[in-house]
Amino acid sequence: MGEETKNNRNRNTAMVLIGAGLFLLLDHTVGFFPIFAVGLILLGIYQVRSRSERKGYIWIIIGAIILLSNNYSIVVGFILIALGYFYYKSKQTHRDDSYVQKQKLIDSIRLGKEPWILKDSSIWYLIGETNMDLSLAILEKRETTLILQGAIGDVDIMIPEDIGVSVEASVVFGKIDVASDREAGVMNKLLWHSPNYESCDHRVKLMISYIVGDVDIKFL
Repeated sequence: MGEETKNNRNRNTAMVLIGAGLFLLLDHTVGFFPIFAVGLILLGIYQVRSRSERKGYIWIIIGAIILLSNNYSIVVGFILIALGYFYYKSKQTHRDDSYVQKQKLIDSIRLGKEPWILKDSSIWYLIGETNMDLSLAILEKRETTLILQGAIGDVDIMIPEDIGVSVEASVVFGKIDVASDREAGVMNKLLWHSPNYESCDHRVKLMISYIVGDVDIKFL
């Protein structure tokens, strides 16, 4: 028992020394605040994975704000890259010009309280939320493609079981919930098909991508 305690003490001492050394090296080359910000982001990722999602997202957002507050060129660069990828993905996916394309800095999309027409669409926003209930949606085609992209997004989509669904979702930080499948933390990607996708009269293909995102797709 004494030997095990001694080994644990030696291991902890080594970790503290290594951590202190890395901190001094990084502080000299990078600075205190970027290191502190990355630490908050890592803490947030850990809490999201531990299902303390609200606290986790708060730490991630605070860390991201600290990290990017003095680096506006990085923020603008991320926005331009995300927007450029959005245009590229839209053109590659929608082969004709009949689809709906929409981009805003801040947006809130809520559909489903009354009958509505679901068309091929590409939607991008810097910060926003999307809440869709497809139980009252009118699908004009056998297969409809919906692209949702942006920097920070909260997506909630409810789908009746008689619609076949294909999901391709990715978020850098956050979580993805599709039926009983879940990905959370950092660099998340989920590919999912409903069992009836090929045989359904109507199908919806969801392509979702955010830097920070909370994606929740449920079936009615």
